Amino acid sequence: MKIQGKLFIWLSVFLLIMAVTYGVWSREPVGTTALVLSFGLAIMIGFYLAFTANRVDAMAQDNKEADIADEAGEVGFFSPHSWQPLSLALGGAFLFMAVAFGWWLAYFSAPLLLIGLFGWVFEYYRGENRTQ
Repeated sequence: MKIQGKLFIWLSVFLLIMAVTYGVWSREPVGTTALVLSFGLAIMIGFYLAFTANRVDAMAQDNKEADIADEAGEVGFFSPHSWQPLSLALGGAFLFMAVAFGWWLAYFSAPLLLIGLFGWVFEYYRGENRTQ
């Protein structure tokens, strides 16, 4: 994780230099604001990755002598059949459509979005006494 932290910190330095250069030369506030916000996002991510790199074990990417296969293994658990992402996607799509068609659509999309979100988070949490 150390290398990712360094990459994002160097990216934030580059974005800050570009924001100042663009702001001085163009005097255009929208692009300058976008570059400054990109700098803020990159420095937050870089600081978080550099901060957490000190608290986790060294990974294979931190070792210059490591092989590609050193990081091989299980990535995580992915649900084989879940309807929750569909509900979440439909709720999000209707919520973004509310910006174009009217805010009244947000009242219908918010429950669908919340059902998808809570369903996905608590999909495999059923309690200790659950019978199969």
